[in-house]
Amino acid sequence: MVKTRTVYLVEQHPARRQHFETVLTFIGESVKVVEPEQLLSLSPAEALCVIAGTSVDNLRDLASNAPHLPFICAASEHESALEKANVLGPLDDSFDYSSLSNLLHYCQAYHQQMPGRKVNKQHPKRSHLEQTLIGQGRAMKHVRQLIEQVAGTDANVLILGESGTGKEVVARGVHDLSERHKGPFVPVNCGAIPGDLLESELFGHEKGAFTGAIGARKGRFELAQGGTLFLDEIGDMPMPMQVKLLRVLQERTFERVGGSKSISADVRVVAATHRELEQMIIDGKFREDLYYRLNVFPIEMPALRERQEDVPLLMQELTQRFKKERGVGVRFTERALESLSYHRWPGNVRELTNLIERLTIMHPDSLVDVSDLPPKYQHIDHSSPSPDYPEEVLEREALNAIFSDSDDEDIEESTSASLDSELPDDGVNLKDLLSEIETGMIAQVLEKSDWVVAKAAELLSMRRTTLVEKMKKYGIQKDD
Repeated sequence: MVKTRTVYLVEQHPARRQHFETVLTFIGESVKVVEPEQLLSLSPAEALCVIAGTSVDNLRDLASNAPHLPFICAASEHESALEKANVLGPLDDSFDYSSLSNLLHYCQAYHQQMPGRKVNKQHPKRSHLEQTLIGQGRAMKHVRQLIEQVAGTDANVLILGESGTGKEVVARGVHDLSERHKGPFVPVNCGAIPGDLLESELFGHEKGAFTGAIGARKGRFELAQGGTLFLDEIGDMPMPMQVKLLRVLQERTFERVGGSKSISADVRVVAATHRELEQMIIDGKFREDLYYRLNVFPIEMPALRERQEDVPLLMQELTQRFKKERGVGVRFTERALESLSYHRWPGNVRELTNLIERLTIMHPDSLVDVSDLPPKYQHIDHSSPSPDYPEEVLEREALNAIFSDSDDEDIEESTSASLDSELPDDGVNLKDLLSEIETGMIAQVLEKSDWVVAKAAELLSMRRTTLVEKMKKYGIQKDD
């Protein structure tokens, strides 16, 4: 649970000390009277602030020796002490609630915004939260801050956001940082279970409770005892079940279907939905009382298109995850990343995850450019690379195509006849022979394609420019 900080009071005058104690206690603050030397041992986790009614010199010394604590000057004549940064304001005998509450709020801000506060030993799993809820933009930082604030309580949490934004990840984050983290985390998709089976799924049933109930069975509430129950897609829950869920949330007890024994519900409930529940209330499709019971602490997950600056970080994390789990990764060019930055991501993080998985299958351990992305992700101009190859490589490929891959019967017969010829006794010049064969093949293919060079190049499995160069090299041209 969140520990309440104490207001420490350093005041030698009995009447003034009693006055401050009475007012601070009345407004709900924890207050403790201490001697000045005791302040040195206080930590920011213990002290909200120090209200000091001592002399100016003593106040300056105290503030200098405890820079991690905010001080409130408890006498208007001490305003000269305000030159110290952690002496936040004067408070005279005639103070009112408004001035006191403003100064106390200022003290809270002093703690919250103190440099170095990001290192928080109270949350050893924070680094895990940052790894699962990836993003350095303001929106994701705010989500992580909300999780940290509510995790230490038992308040019901309602997570809102479009499908695929990571609502279950938020729910797990709340569970992992809570006092219940050693208990089970039990998810239930309310939209995936038929309405007539949902009651048994949540609360369990006794033997013979209905046809097919051949034995007693625990429900999700029982399985989640001491932990967290995550009710995903709560907006799809039928109205009759909403009434029963409301009763459990109010009374913290339930019965199995077909049973009469009350079972205590020691469960923290986190719900999520992509639906507009307030509109559903107007339409009569969701109970208003259940909505307010669930919506104690709302957390809204931003859509991925609203935090485009986090896309590269997400891609890096997802590719590393696939590499670790499956041994296959993928990399992206700057142009590919630029193209993806223009995508609107209607499927949010789930869509991005699916894309990375697809690319690791199509281009394993390769560098992906814009042209390698599926068409709907190609948002900038691009052209497929057309590298040039040495002539020797192209000739070898052309001959391989002629001797191995050609389906043309005439070419096959001609090639076979050339190869079946007996080797002369004095040997043969292989280079001249291959040139002769290549010249004959090119001439035949050109005749077959009516001297359409592009078509002939396609039949020969070579580029048009390469065929033109060979025609020039061998002096092949169409007879007039």
